[in-house]
Amino acid sequence: MLIAEELALPMSRVAAVLAPAADEFRDERGNQSTGYSSSIRTSYLPFRTLGATARELLLAAAARRWQADPTRLRVQDGHVVDPANSACRVPFSALLETARTLALPDKPTLKDSLQFRLLGTRPMRLDTPSKIDGSAVFGIDFKLPGMKVAVLERAPTFDGVLSDVDDAAALAIPGVMSVRVLPIGVAVIADSFWAAQRGRVALKIDWDPGANEAHNSAQHERELTGPMTDQGLPARARGDVDRLRRDPENRWLGAHYFAPFLAHAALEPIATTVWLHDDLCEIWVGNQAPSRAQDAAMKVTGSPAERVKVNCLQIGGSFGRRGERDYITEAVTVARSMPATPIKLMWSREDDMRADFYRPASTHRVAGCVNPRGELIGLAHRVVAPSIARRRAPQMLTTGHDFLLTQGSDDSLYDIPHVRVDYHELDLGVPVGFWRSVGHSYNVFVIESFIDEMAALAKRDPLALRLELLRNDPRMRRVLRAAATAAGWGRKLGAGMGLGIACSKSYETRVAVVVEIKVEGASWRATRIWCAVDCGSVVHPGQVEQQIQGGLVFGLTAAMYGEITFDKGAVQQANFDAYPLLAMSAMPHIEVQLIASDESPTGVGEPATPVIVPAVANALFATSGQRLRRMPFKLKEPPKETAKSPSTLRRPVTDR
Repeated sequence: MLIAEELALPMSRVAAVLAPAADEFRDERGNQSTGYSSSIRTSYLPFRTLGATARELLLAAAARRWQADPTRLRVQDGHVVDPANSACRVPFSALLETARTLALPDKPTLKDSLQFRLLGTRPMRLDTPSKIDGSAVFGIDFKLPGMKVAVLERAPTFDGVLSDVDDAAALAIPGVMSVRVLPIGVAVIADSFWAAQRGRVALKIDWDPGANEAHNSAQHERELTGPMTDQGLPARARGDVDRLRRDPENRWLGAHYFAPFLAHAALEPIATTVWLHDDLCEIWVGNQAPSRAQDAAMKVTGSPAERVKVNCLQIGGSFGRRGERDYITEAVTVARSMPATPIKLMWSREDDMRADFYRPASTHRVAGCVNPRGELIGLAHRVVAPSIARRRAPQMLTTGHDFLLTQGSDDSLYDIPHVRVDYHELDLGVPVGFWRSVGHSYNVFVIESFIDEMAALAKRDPLALRLELLRNDPRMRRVLRAAATAAGWGRKLGAGMGLGIACSKSYETRVAVVVEIKVEGASWRATRIWCAVDCGSVVHPGQVEQQIQGGLVFGLTAAMYGEITFDKGAVQQANFDAYPLLAMSAMPHIEVQLIASDESPTGVGEPATPVIVPAVANALFATSGQRLRRMPFKLKEPPKETAKSPSTLRRPVTDR
């Protein structure tokens, strides 16, 4: 859309192709990837400039052909035209050879936003027809002639080591061709996935579980709680929180919060096809980072980049998981055990859930202070969690602190005079990675829940307190008011119903959410969600709305169900029976309001995920009176009423 706008092309004249891994597509840091809600943020001006450059070259080529003034020529539906001469109309394709020879313009003129005819509209996605008719090719679909399918049995613990394997029963399974004992595990290679899977089940394997066998979820939580009493590494310091404690008129509230490990749980398990042929390593995979896939294959094969070809396929969900390299390393390693044969390494659902890079578990100690006027004047937040950056991107730590661990807290927009955010990094022996919204996913839960707790302490309306604290950010105030107005904040609700509100800025986008909750006993469900978003200039409103809706569902699922637990060092959840997704029958009605803005576009893939979680917690408190400080949210069964005579009941039993 960005390129087509500058070329005055309708989307019906556009084809989109997934780019292979190539130096030409790597950025200045050597990455060819998508993530961190950065796609439109980083491509808005470069891609418009690319389109404008092509436009000016085509106009110049046509002007040379007609000996005309290029300033009077125009682009129109894939042609260059001369408005003063109807006979002068030539397709772009006829101008390409000349245009390629011309000098690039130093600074091509971009369209004024008032001239936009495509940006800000809702054309159908180019990939929608193929996903409807089934012709879209995902990693799990891809096939080559003569291809074999492999599955990999991995150690049940993260530092487990193979002791012994008996593969006789596996090799007796019809369709199983080979069993390979590799440093990464035991691979079963067969004619089909189901034959390989049956062969894997038939393996008799002894594992040395390693030191992680002693770890379980209770131990993890004890370790995370241990450093809470000690000052951590500084992430943000403003004013003097300790001085506030010396004023006896100030009122304080303290609380502890907990967020568990979470899996990505994408609907499509990972599948990677590798074919080693003609001194070439060729890969077909759905992934977020073709450059990392290429780098991983180069490391395994020892081949130069020009001998490693990564072909990108559609992805059936990722949320950060397919930005990793492990599945590429595994697939290439298995393929090298059977050279010249195309091998597709497929992950089962159980593989995907038990060999993930998880959202870090975290504990939080938070304290707040209000003065006699009911103003929130102090906030202290301590976080203890494993570090994603330490493993995945240690260069991020050069900023002075692990900002991935504290984001959503140390960058809060609230104007609080005295603030302290510190943290402890703690390795629990569990691989952690980027999970949709990263550190915001747990820190926003804590901060936005606690703001409601402080509002209750100060006897303030949660919306009013937030608006006061956002005095220096009119954009967030506007977003917050929009969501509250849409939800009818303050309206009378029916029995068992409650509203919760939360807001946050992440990936430069401001999001506010109001959620309506229905509580029945110890059960609850979200019935309606109102969300307002300021993401700057909007390229495709429908795409933004879909990303926001998806982010809300992702976060709501975590609030309702999300928890990865461990016993004897092994993940206990294996499939959606134990790690549920939000069912369509439980899906709330969602309204998304986009706030008009002329600012540069900001990210939309992740900012809704962290905000829905505290909004739900706040709604549950408003409805049930129970303040839930740990995820997932599980209400306690309300106490049964003492038997009373009918005359003393506030309403008839039949009305309940």
